[in-house]
Amino acid sequence: MKLAARVSQVTPSLTLAIAAKAKALKAEGIDVCSFSAGEPDFDTPAHIKAAAAKALDEGKTKYGPAAGEPKLREAIARKLKTDNGLDYKAENVIVTNGGKHSLYNLVVALIDPGDEVIIPAPYWLSYPEMVTLVGGVSKIVPTDASTGYKITPEQLRQAITPKTKLFILNSPSNPTGMVYTPAEIKALAEVIVDADIFVVSDEIYEKILYDGAEHLSIGSLGKEIFDRTLISNGFAKAYSMTGWRIGYLAGPVEIIKAASSIQGHSTSNVCTFAQYGAIAALEGSQDCVEEMRQAFAKRRQVMLDKLNAIPGLSCPKPDGAFYLFPDISKTGLKSLEFCDALLEEHQVAVIPGIAFGADDNIRLSYATDLGTIEKGLDRLDKFVRSRI
Repeated sequence: MKLAARVSQVTPSLTLAIAAKAKALKAEGIDVCSFSAGEPDFDTPAHIKAAAAKALDEGKTKYGPAAGEPKLREAIARKLKTDNGLDYKAENVIVTNGGKHSLYNLVVALIDPGDEVIIPAPYWLSYPEMVTLVGGVSKIVPTDASTGYKITPEQLRQAITPKTKLFILNSPSNPTGMVYTPAEIKALAEVIVDADIFVVSDEIYEKILYDGAEHLSIGSLGKEIFDRTLISNGFAKAYSMTGWRIGYLAGPVEIIKAASSIQGHSTSNVCTFAQYGAIAALEGSQDCVEEMRQAFAKRRQVMLDKLNAIPGLSCPKPDGAFYLFPDISKTGLKSLEFCDALLEEHQVAVIPGIAFGADDNIRLSYATDLGTIEKGLDRLDKFVRSRI
């Protein structure tokens, strides 16, 4: 069978593959400590589930508008205005099947074959694959711990060419957990405006911040950058709604209309009754978000302290999200070899950094309980000591 050429150009998701392998081992009765999936271990808050159940009881089970329920689009627009200083209306918002889908819709709507998309590395592994699927060119800009794994304005300026169409900004970051400061965001915005390119700001982790870190949405800095900004966000991380598959894209009306047309011919509307749960998430108490954030903060400190006590590993302190991204280069192993051996020998699942464009690193998620963190880091310690 001859498949479309684009299929062979896309790399399967290593995060999903390793998470699946860990689950398979668990199903066999093996005690696995998994730090692989970027998924909170908390249940979805009760008031959100109750709103979806109520919508079911009221018969909200039919097709809806492809771009999303009007009440949810309005609620998202209000959230973006109140929380982020972005003056959007409902027509500037499309509800998508998760945050990932919002980004894919954008890439399909905006990127022609040959267009360049600037992606700082380490990056979330799906960014370049999406660009590849539409025939675009991913221009990867490496960063390292010396800059907090953040692209500098000068790096961005040097990467821009006449073919550049889009810059992908992710803060707080998956996989590093770094957060761009307001000053750093402002400096990047100046480069973007000068070059007259678009930026999509992936803000899925915006509510998960530590130690006084501040999230500044780049489009809030003035009309010129606002007109060039797209916002990708969703409900998965802050509200522990990963399986609900509700995200959104906000931006200029012309792009949102294009994304809505694409969605109308691919998935149509997001699950109707689930959208009423998302409305409750935005309009209800935010105490649940803070409770989960505080739990993540405690887990971060425990994992970071134990990890940095392991000889040969080093990791900067992340300011957001729920990941650590330690450097493993002193072990002499590259990331895939390291992760395979760790899972086979000590039953600890982590993600190889090569999936994120950084082969000297691994990613650990601390979106799991403290007992698993302590046991898993003890196993990681034994593994590394056996290799050094």
